[in-house]
Amino acid sequence: MGNNTAGTSVVDAVPASDSAAKRLTGDERRREILDAVRTVSSELGVSHLSVSAVTKRAGCTRSLFYHYFADMDAAVTAVMDEAIDGFISELERWNADRTVGDIEGALDTVAPLFKRLVASGHELPSTLTSSSGALYGGFLHNVVQRVAQYICDTTVVDFVAHHELRIDHVYETFYTLIMGLLMYIRTHPDVPDETVKEIIASTLHIDGYTAKYPERKPQN
Repeated sequence: MGNNTAGTSVVDAVPASDSAAKRLTGDERRREILDAVRTVSSELGVSHLSVSAVTKRAGCTRSLFYHYFADMDAAVTAVMDEAIDGFISELERWNADRTVGDIEGALDTVAPLFKRLVASGHELPSTLTSSSGALYGGFLHNVVQRVAQYICDTTVVDFVAHHELRIDHVYETFYTLIMGLLMYIRTHPDVPDETVKEIIASTLHIDGYTAKYPERKPQN
């Protein structure tokens, strides 16, 4: 992240906002600051993120920025947290729409969902993560941690109510699976949905519930 005082040429490159003339609520003002973080990062790169550049783009004062965020790292973390909330919202919709007991149907829809989540990024500029291994590593860990816990608290609970769960270390298995999938899809965006589906099914030992491998279904 850049210093709080950006070089003149960098700040001059940031277009000013007219939002200073608007009457905004606290939540709206905070939203505009976060939007400015995304915009400056996308347009100039993460190395030029500074309080000066962001406040110029948001049309607010430095003191107002510090009213909402302790520093630029805190603002970037808030942007990433919002992106993670978007991931979870997508999962919640998937979980609400799936049919309990239809394992193959759930697999058929969750595979493209994971690909869509990676592709969309939920308004997270690639410059926030591609320019910094530490930023991306922290973001990825938080995504995977929350997604794995959500699935364990919902989908897994539904599954074990009707079927035998044939994996140990459930949370750790989901964490490892999701981490691997997100990294693989990020570097192989054209991977077929069917391949993602089969990776999930075989890792979780639920491939016997698919039409392709009926012979692997556990015998009750």
